[in-house]
Amino acid sequence: MEVETPVNNVQRFRESQLMAKAELARRAGVSESTIDRIEAGKECRMETKRKILFALGLTVQESTKIFPRLRNGSRRAR
Repeated sequence: MEVETPVNNVQRFRESQLMAKAELARRAGVSESTIDRIEAGKECRMETKRKILFALGLTVQESTKIFPRLRNGSRRAR
């Protein structure tokens, strides 16, 4: 059985900080439905990723902890 790798680690990091989706959305200045979509693996704009990183207390340099790159260095296709 093949285990699917998550597209991003937003939910894992959010939960490790005991943060509700609504709290992350508020801190990032986005809607809760945006957080839902991102945690479900949907793509988002770079600016939204930046807001989420900062809301989780991370820097842009740490972005691959939340939004990992593929082996060839590119982002996942939409």
